[in-house]
Amino acid sequence: MEQPRGPLIVYANFFSDVAVDLSAHQVLLAWARQARRKIWLMRPGDVLLTPVPLSPEFTRYACDLLGVPAPTLTVITVPVTAGVPMAESLDRAGLTDTVRALGAERPGARLLPLALDSSTVELAARLGLPVAPYGPEGVPPWAVEAVYRLNTKKGFRAAAAELGIRTAPGCVCDAQELVRTVSTMLHRYGEVVVKPDRSAGGHGLRFVSGAHSDWAASLASPGAHPKGDWVVEQRLPDARSVSVQMEALPSGPRALFTGEMHTVAGSYAGYVSPLDRATDIAAQELHHWGAALGRYLSAHGYAGPYGIDALLASDGTLYATESNVRRTATTTPHAMVDRLCARAGVTPSAWLLGRRRSRLPLTFADALHLVQAEGLAWTPDRGEGVVLFADSPDDERSWQYAVIGADAGSTAKMQAALAGVMRFESE
Repeated sequence: MEQPRGPLIVYANFFSDVAVDLSAHQVLLAWARQARRKIWLMRPGDVLLTPVPLSPEFTRYACDLLGVPAPTLTVITVPVTAGVPMAESLDRAGLTDTVRALGAERPGARLLPLALDSSTVELAARLGLPVAPYGPEGVPPWAVEAVYRLNTKKGFRAAAAELGIRTAPGCVCDAQELVRTVSTMLHRYGEVVVKPDRSAGGHGLRFVSGAHSDWAASLASPGAHPKGDWVVEQRLPDARSVSVQMEALPSGPRALFTGEMHTVAGSYAGYVSPLDRATDIAAQELHHWGAALGRYLSAHGYAGPYGIDALLASDGTLYATESNVRRTATTTPHAMVDRLCARAGVTPSAWLLGRRRSRLPLTFADALHLVQAEGLAWTPDRGEGVVLFADSPDDERSWQYAVIGADAGSTAKMQAALAGVMRFESE
């Protein structure tokens, strides 16, 4: 049974300066499509503030699977303005008073943001709402500072050194030193990864090899890289991208799940949870690091979700690469898996997320019909299956899905069947 809780105003503030600079508007627009999946967090009486609309078909589908009557939910689409946080877009659209009234109508309501940024704390104060999961005492300013700092590569590397967390061999430099630093690192390692200090989802990431003579010109050309700090790390060939997701609580850090990321050119393309048995030692180390970071965050007043991304090298050595002190691309799907399994009365054992392109365009109704007709769709009675958790893609081809099963073998088998049914392109 789901535990009762007060009403939430789910604030999908993808237009935040926590993960990337607000000037990267096109990147933020692409990420904002994930806002539709926040419906999986909602319960009767909740409100969703989203920068992109949800289709009626997807809303009915999600509500049916959750057992939540659709009319009990309120969804407000916020038109966004380039270069400003979502809180300012809410003001410019004249929606702040509407949200304030919705909060006042819901005793005990709290604002649940995607990322805890300074504009969200100010918005919550103007709305007269506490920020979840904080209490009436509010969000300490040093917690917000910790969020900004630990969502940078430089900030995480500094905290990791203090906490005894092994990081990938590398160093921090500013834009003026970037070419010289990359040259030094290439001489030492042969291949490096170049990352903007504040970035996420592979944005701005570059792989540089000493075998290519034009790398320096590409980095030094006007507009090739913005001002600010950069991190240059050794590229670890054949490394596996793994992560642990956790929650900072007053009682101490709590592990939520581990998994392995599937990436294409450094960008997230899927996820498999939990880590397989071959990575048991790495999983233990990830949990140890996650607990250490959680205690650090709690000491700085932070409460809520966070995670550590790492690379498992071919020799079995684990290297942490970054922390994400916010909800990530896997946090909400994991919450969805937990809710669906609880409703079905089964224990969540294995699940995966995928992102694939169909050879032909499909509407949401088309895709759902194919999945149901093949007997692959999740139902509470079945307790396993495919969930189209992200709504119909804008191009009707770039589908995201989850597969929930009893073990990794069953989820992989269902994913293979789904690829055939939806005629996915080869990876």
